[in-house]
Formats: sequence, C-alpha cells, structure tokens
Amino acid sequence: MRKLGSVLVAYSGGVDSAFLLKIACKALGNKVLAVTALSETYPASELRCASALAKKIKVKHKVIRTRELQDPDFARNPVNRCYYCKKELFSRLKAIAQKKNLRYVADGSNVDDTGDYRPGTKAKEEFGVVSPLQEAGLTKDDIRQLSKKMGLATWCKPALACLASRVPYGSRISKKRLLRIDAAENILKKEFGISGNLRVRDYLDEARIEADKKVINKLLRGLKLERLLKPLGYKKILVDPKGYRTGSMNEFNKLKCL
Repeated sequence: MRKLGSVLVAYSGGVDSAFLLKIACKALGNKVLAVTALSETYPASELRCASALAKKIKVKHKVIRTRELQDPDFARNPVNRCYYCKKELFSRLKAIAQKKNLRYVADGSNVDDTGDYRPGTKAKEEFGVVSPLQEAGLTKDDIRQLSKKMGLATWCKPALACLASRVPYGSRISKKRLLRIDAAENILKKEFGISGNLRVRDYLDEARIEADKKVINKLLRGLKLERLLKPLGYKKILVDPKGYRTGSMNEFNKLKCL
C-alpha cells in the first residue's frame, strides 16, 4: 500500500472496502480519499453505515451518484451486466482521482473473487484499478479475522451485493423493481430479525427468498410471508431450502412455495 503513494478507495462500507480503507489510512495518512457511489442499485441504508465508519477512521469521504440505469446496456441486464456497472463507477472514480492528484484507484477485491464469474474485472483493467487485498493473497476469511483484530465493526457484516444481482439475466432492470427488492428485504429483516445474509430474487410476479439456513424455518412458518410481500406486487413467494449462496440464480432448485 505504501508503494502506491496516494490512493482513492472505492468504498462501499462492506467488509473488504472498509478493511482496505483502514489499511490505506494507516499506510498513507492523509493521502487517501474514500469515495462511495450512491445509486438505485444499492440499499440506501448502507450509506449511513459507510459514512459513520469513514468519520470514525477520520478519512476524507466523498459521496457521488452514479447513473447505471441510464445505460441501456446495463438496464437490459445481459450476463456481463456488472461490466457496465463497473465501467460507470470506475470512469467516475478515475476522473476524481486525476482531479485530486491521487495516483491510483483501489477496490476491495480479494482472492476469493478470482474463483467466480466477474465481468467487472474487465472494467478494472480498462481503468487501471488496483486490488491490493487480492495482490496480498487475502481471502474473505482472512479479511474478516484481520478486521476483527483491528476493531472494525464490519468484520461480521453480511456479504453485500448490488440489488441488480437479484434480477435474473435478460430480465430488464428498472428503478421501480430495485426499490421493490430493497423494500422486501428491509421488511423481512425487520419482521424476522434477520441480521445475516438475505436475498429476495425478483422474478417479476415471484419472489424467491434466500437466507442463512438458521433462519429458513422461521421464514417458513405460517403464511406471514404472503401478508408481508404480496402488497409489493408479488403473486407467489418461495423460499429456497438450500439457503443463501452466491451464483444461485444459475441453478435450478426445488423451491418450497407458500
């Protein structure tokens, strides 16, 4: 990190970017700028937590608004959707870094990210974004353990992914749809006391719910889910018995229908 000299950190407030920001500040002092992108693709509640932690770390923090939905290539939701999202983000971050005379833009990618389909990696390469945690050989578990030792409250935070990842490829992404997903997840978190992983996969008339296995039985009790989610426009609510996992939208699972 010291070799970078100065850096703009793509900071979402999640486990990886929070750890990266903390390390950057320890290594580079005031030669660090944290930038958080705000858009319909991320839960609005995340900004409050990200801002609070940046203030605690005592780092300069800038919030920008990105416009992924204005890109027709992103909105039509192809399998390389993340490329267009990251292209919008990194182009904005690169411009800010140049304006602020910061040598690099860094993101929180880790070693585990290399084992999954990540079309956003192409955008990283195009804009010269560096991934110090990945280059240091750190896994997600490594980062959680180190974050805990450093006293970062994010060490046990659930994995964060953009709301667009809840929409199956080829099905159009809209602001209305993203807001509905966010609302559905917030309702479930509040009603069932869910603090771990939760995803409401949006199949237009269907909501397919994934959560940590320890809360699945709680979700399956009675018809409470229908009462909670049908007012949002979902006609059918399903719970995946396999629980939360990444890449599940490419699977054909036997789901329990309520």
